Amino acid sequence: MFELMFTSFPAVIQYVLLRRRGEPISLWNMKTALFLWAMMAFGLFLTIFYYHPKTYAGVVPFSTVSVVAQTAGPVTEIHVVNGARVEPGDLLFRIEDSAQRAALAEAEAQLDLIAAAEAKAVDTTRIAQATVNEAEAELALLQNDLSDAQTLLDRGAGTADAVLDLQTAVTATQAELEAARAQLDLAEVDVSETLPAQRKATEATLEAAQAQLDFTEVRSFGSGTVTQLSLSVGSPASTLVFSPAMIIIPDRPEGMPVRVAAGFSQVAGKALHEGMPAELACDNNANLLFRDAILPARVVSIQPAVATGQVVPNGDLLDLTNASNRGSLLVLLEVEYQEHEALLLDGAGCIVQTYTDNLHGAVGHIIAVTGVVKAAGLRLKMLGALISGVGLGGGGH
Repeated sequence: MFELMFTSFPAVIQYVLLRRRGEPISLWNMKTALFLWAMMAFGLFLTIFYYHPKTYAGVVPFSTVSVVAQTAGPVTEIHVVNGARVEPGDLLFRIEDSAQRAALAEAEAQLDLIAAAEAKAVDTTRIAQATVNEAEAELALLQNDLSDAQTLLDRGAGTADAVLDLQTAVTATQAELEAARAQLDLAEVDVSETLPAQRKATEATLEAAQAQLDFTEVRSFGSGTVTQLSLSVGSPASTLVFSPAMIIIPDRPEGMPVRVAAGFSQVAGKALHEGMPAELACDNNANLLFRDAILPARVVSIQPAVATGQVVPNGDLLDLTNASNRGSLLVLLEVEYQEHEALLLDGAGCIVQTYTDNLHGAVGHIIAVTGVVKAAGLRLKMLGALISGVGLGGGGH
């Protein structure tokens, strides 16, 4: 409408001239003026729509967290309701845990047995060491007696039988000493290797049992708002992510800017650029006073790929006729003023109007000025949404 009004002056001038000369107003007499009007209107339309792209496919994206149990069993307690706010570590619900507690008690009992075995092994080591010491002392005594008996035999004062008996006793004592040392080695191996390995294995079992018990208490990993709570006491807890017990809408991380994602036609790719000024008109901000209804923004990122062109290996060969839907350019925008972030409702639909301002010279200034037409149209669209009540996208979409 604005474009037709701005370019209608050739037809208006021709009409005035014909009236002054008293000539009849006919299509033949107006053909040149109408042709100029059409050409100028077409050129202005093309300039405005190419250099100032607009899309209705704008949205304030947000993520959700699906809450599922990590173990199966009936729900015994529910500690939240729909709409409740939760913080990290808050208990959401409990699952029946008798089997997990029994497994934990069994692991603790095994650990107590290991502790008792360790104490016993220490005592066994002491006993084995004492046995070794006793055998060594007895062996030393017998060896001295054998030496004395051998000396007496050499002097003719002793007997060969006495020497033989002492030699037999020394050999037997040496065997007993070796056996005692072997028992000491076994006891030391138990203390230094076997029992510590058993303790580690039992502690691992205990940790696993404790982890299984902890899984019966489902807690929040972040802060947010609970919604779509579908649990009731006695119902089985689902472990499938496709069937969550509830959904948590997480709070945005502090310091992370709110971004609007918009899908533009690929034809607009050459006109769009990072840093490009834009305006956002979101459904939830429509109001009769027009206050904060249009938010200034700026393009911060343009995805360097179109989603419909991605190839994912599977069992079917790629059929390019399915790519007739060209897809759109994903553009991310941020509001110009941080205080406006609070006005962007998660999931809200928006019209995104961009304005080219990076062209130089007289032509660049003229193109930049034509953005006023698109700005006025955006505000009329917002007014129409208020009057019709069907939203900025029209038709309730």
